[in-house]
Amino acid sequence: MRRFALAALALAVVACAPPVRDTGPVRGTEPERDGPPVSGTFDPSRIQYPVPRAEPRSPYGNHSPYRVLGVTYEVLPSASGYREVGIASWYGTKFHGRATSSGEPYDMYQLTAAHRTLPLPTFAEVRHLENGRSIIVRINDRGPFHPDRIIDLSWAAAVKLGIDQSGTGPVEVTAITFSDPLTYAVGPARLPVLLQVGAFSEQAGAERVSEQLRSADIGPVRSENARTPQGRVWRVQVGPIAHAEEAIRLVDQIDKLGLGRARFVYP
Repeated sequence: MRRFALAALALAVVACAPPVRDTGPVRGTEPERDGPPVSGTFDPSRIQYPVPRAEPRSPYGNHSPYRVLGVTYEVLPSASGYREVGIASWYGTKFHGRATSSGEPYDMYQLTAAHRTLPLPTFAEVRHLENGRSIIVRINDRGPFHPDRIIDLSWAAAVKLGIDQSGTGPVEVTAITFSDPLTYAVGPARLPVLLQVGAFSEQAGAERVSEQLRSADIGPVRSENARTPQGRVWRVQVGPIAHAEEAIRLVDQIDKLGLGRARFVYP
């Protein structure tokens, strides 16, 4: 009876443990290999550019301390003030569709990332130290569990940052927090972004929204005409905007106009 009770307790502990992704490259025992999607299957329009906003902590993935491969990690009590320089890597098809540590499905086509100790979720700027590119990612997973890497990017994030071919790259990771409006501000050379308010199949719709934005003193407004596989579209965008805090403020202002939440687009 005692043995049965101990076994039941062990199963309960395992069932309550937070999901932690154990990467194949670390263990080296998985027969399948990670990599990019099959050539020609990636549709850039599937990317939803994350807009930083305050979110409650995930009920999963924030248990602390936790152990992976014999190493113990402690989740930071807050992301405030976090800034670190190191090596970024990425993960792709092998984990696409599987549950992340936060319980959300991993989508290699979205701008997400894995981090060992930042609270889930956390928004962060990731800047490539060699080519100067910057992106914003939403951290919703645990990893990488290589001692020489500090962040594991989704495949789409790696493409945007320019490390999808090399596999790794030197980066600076800066957490975006909301308790102090001055904790996150970047110069115009580091993070120029556009806010895409909408995409319209008819030019008249784009012009109406553009005029609504200008009347609310939101700008600069631009209308971009583009050809897509679905046909010609007119995209209404605001910017470029150099500071993340200003971009977040404008997203809220645009939403209050009844135009929905604008998406971040990197030129």
